[in-house]
Amino acid sequence: MSGDVDARAGAPASVVVVGGGVAGFGAVRELRRRGHTGSLALVEPQGVPYDRPPLSKDYLTGETDAHRLLFAPPSWFAEHDVELVEEAAVRLTPGGAHPDGDPVPHRVELASGRVLEAEAVVLATGGRPRPLDVEGATHPGLITLRTRADADALRERLHFGAEVAVVGGGFTGAEAASSARQALAAVTLVTATDAPALRAVGPALAARLHRMHAEHGVAVEVGRVARIEHRDDDGGAALPAAHRLHLGDGRTVDADVVVLAGGTVPDTALAEEAGLEVADGILVDEAGRTSVPGILAVGDATRATDSAWGPSPHWEPALSSGAAAAAALLGEEPEPPGAPWLWSDRHGCHVEAVGDMAVPAGGASVDREARGAAVASFVLDAEGRMRGAASIDDPMAVKAARRIIDRGIVVDPQALADPTVPLKSLARG
Repeated sequence: MSGDVDARAGAPASVVVVGGGVAGFGAVRELRRRGHTGSLALVEPQGVPYDRPPLSKDYLTGETDAHRLLFAPPSWFAEHDVELVEEAAVRLTPGGAHPDGDPVPHRVELASGRVLEAEAVVLATGGRPRPLDVEGATHPGLITLRTRADADALRERLHFGAEVAVVGGGFTGAEAASSARQALAAVTLVTATDAPALRAVGPALAARLHRMHAEHGVAVEVGRVARIEHRDDDGGAALPAAHRLHLGDGRTVDADVVVLAGGTVPDTALAEEAGLEVADGILVDEAGRTSVPGILAVGDATRATDSAWGPSPHWEPALSSGAAAAAALLGEEPEPPGAPWLWSDRHGCHVEAVGDMAVPAGGASVDREARGAAVASFVLDAEGRMRGAASIDDPMAVKAARRIIDRGIVVDPQALADPTVPLKSLARG
């Protein structure tokens, strides 16, 4: 690693960021934006960092190409003196102080055996697919949708009449099912509940979103997968399709293509082996500091111990966490992130949510309807302050709701329920 020593007091002369998702790239970009001039390396085995949300949406349908996924062109890294290391990190060894008083750098060992040393390390290891713990779920022919290569493999198999089963009805599963239908595949969505988006958008919108699947030709099976049988198993040659899902109540779903979309869990392997405190994620404060000085963690791999919102494994909170860690490394204050925001697209509809849609003790949920259907939902605390909001095809409502939440404004539930009242008028307080 090369680069000038950062002249600011306390700023690390060298930083290694492990992971090139939105949080990791966000940390790298923010370090340079804030004027860090020390050596900086980004470790990402997939190469130039790219955006993940389109993988289940417009990249899967072919509306976006691989180049448009990139956070920055390859030339950006040379222009900003960032070493892009296209290898996997396999071990992190924390540094510290040598008995003679000299600092010992942190060490990141790569798959090739190369070792990167740095005064500070930022772990942005993200999430890994939540394993489906049933017989047959590790078959190599099943697809998870975490990388561009996964999306490429799925896109090649989406065509008119292909039988596709998607296991998991959360945002990624719903988006994948929608994209597969757009390709004129025959799609079955297997979901454990009849309102899988409940925690993200509230009951009224979750029910409406779930109904959209059947309205757009997606067969929905509510149940849990008990095992998966494959045509290339011993005795499986008679199966009519490549795979057969067996549900817990005896129902079966045959499919040429199976997508496992059961969500993610924090990837904490490097952190655990290095001795960092981990509990459902790498434990961090609001600036991404871990239990080991000089090692920070950001994005989906983390769990903030002082967050007012709880875990939010979505794009914008991950980006904000990377920026916050960069500021902390330089001894500066990050920009306040505000309430966490998310979005999703399915069946031609755009969904957004902000804050927390769980109704707190003494609080209330308020739905706004138009033409007999719920178009927005809001959550208020016991004092009448908004805690969460979600909408379908009304992003401006969520934008206004975010201002209301961040400012702690008490709002009138009747005004929230009235579709003729512009939400931005309530944001003025």
